[in-house]
Amino acid sequence: MDSTEQELEAFRQRWLEEVKRKQPAVAAPAPAKTTQASSSKGPKNKGPDVPSHARHHGEEIDEAAPHVYQDLGEKQHGRRLDETSAQAAAATANSAEPQSALEHYEKAVEKESQGSLGDSLNLYRKAFKLDDGVHEKYKAKHFPAKPPQPKPKPQDPNPSGAPVTVPNTAHHSLDGLQPTLQSMLEDFSSLSILGEEPPTDLSPQPPCPIATTPEEILVEILEHVAVQDVAAFARLAQVCRRLAYLVTTEERVWKRISLGHEFGFAAMHYTWSCQVDGNPLGDDDEGGYILGPDFEEPVVATPPPQNITSLLVPSAYPTYRTLFRRRPRVRFNGCYISTVNYTRPGAASPMTLTWNSPIHIVTYFRYLRFLRDGTCISLLTTSEPADVVPYLYVEHMHKNHHSLPSAPMKDALLGRWRLTGPEVPGVEGVEKEGTLEIETAGATPKYTYKMYLGVGSAGRATKNNKLVWQGYWSYNRLTDDWAEFGLKNDRPFYWSRVKSYGMSWEESGMKA
Repeated sequence: MDSTEQELEAFRQRWLEEVKRKQPAVAAPAPAKTTQASSSKGPKNKGPDVPSHARHHGEEIDEAAPHVYQDLGEKQHGRRLDETSAQAAAATANSAEPQSALEHYEKAVEKESQGSLGDSLNLYRKAFKLDDGVHEKYKAKHFPAKPPQPKPKPQDPNPSGAPVTVPNTAHHSLDGLQPTLQSMLEDFSSLSILGEEPPTDLSPQPPCPIATTPEEILVEILEHVAVQDVAAFARLAQVCRRLAYLVTTEERVWKRISLGHEFGFAAMHYTWSCQVDGNPLGDDDEGGYILGPDFEEPVVATPPPQNITSLLVPSAYPTYRTLFRRRPRVRFNGCYISTVNYTRPGAASPMTLTWNSPIHIVTYFRYLRFLRDGTCISLLTTSEPADVVPYLYVEHMHKNHHSLPSAPMKDALLGRWRLTGPEVPGVEGVEKEGTLEIETAGATPKYTYKMYLGVGSAGRATKNNKLVWQGYWSYNRLTDDWAEFGLKNDRPFYWSRVKSYGMSWEESGMKA
């Protein structure tokens, strides 16, 4: 033993003597516990050897046996402090390999959410190999179908409590609409107009008088709006669901529009109402006579247009809304424009080769504006619509234009118009509806022009906004001859709205 080990052994002896002097004597631990502690601890480096006579005299050894908890299972050192037994069981279940098709599918969904697309694809394949309907089982387990909810109690469409003088259901009709639109509007029927939400939680709700307006008064307001501008009335359907339901189904308003003279069929002319020059019908054998022996008008006793229109619902058209949209009619709040473009070869110069001959692109426009008194304005010109539409009035139809802004109007022609028909249910020998007949003055006093145009629609939403050529003739008053114009390059007329034209009944092409 070298000197270092001797010094260490002497230090140990002095340390044991000092500990024995400072601490009182205690009973030695029971041999069984010592044995149990030593057995539970396993082989371990012990402290310095203590003589047996010191242990018998109650010397305390500086080595405490650890407390063993027998209720803990194996491998419990990996738990977190906040982990419960349920979470531990779930973690153990997740770590287990999937067995059934549903377990493979659930594992695949989990891997997909973690971004492991390759593993999820393999699990999906295994799941569908085991059961091709596993996705339905997964949906039934994790996304069960909700039980049918009871329909909410319909809201009171008359929250003010005012007496209802007209039954609501008698004026609403969903006939003639698509099934999807019908089902949607049926859901809107029980809704009411909701006011604007307050800007903050503590702010009062802004006032909304129309939300408490009784329905019969609201319908009166909608009727006045429709009479002023039917397009603005239709756009009210974009405000809220309740107004969308009223605008689409309120037959009282659509009946007023259809039978009225502002936009409806009371303003349509099915017989000549004036002469070609706009003068009233007289006894000069020209008033009601359609020019030429081949174009004699059939004499049929028909009731006034208002009575005919009411007979068409619901026999020919299910509702007044459908009647107004689909029955042929003429629009007064705009003009019809036909743009014609075609090419023709130009004259070749004698100094150039034939394959270098120029090509001319010809563009011109035809304008038609119909007035409520039965007259119309027809114009053929090369001027653009921006230079013509603002001046398409009767007061501008004269020859002394020269360099005035309304110079294109010097070639405008005044005429008259009528619609064929009307077709009355159960009455035979009546003209078929859908044709617009126009007679205008000619380029010289001896000529008169006649046009036949078919009333059609362009687009899915807008109706009666297109006029298609059916025939165009020229009549010579002196020789009583007819000549037909070729319509090779002519194109249909398309309606364009002009807000400055006005919508009053007295407006007949003159500026207010």
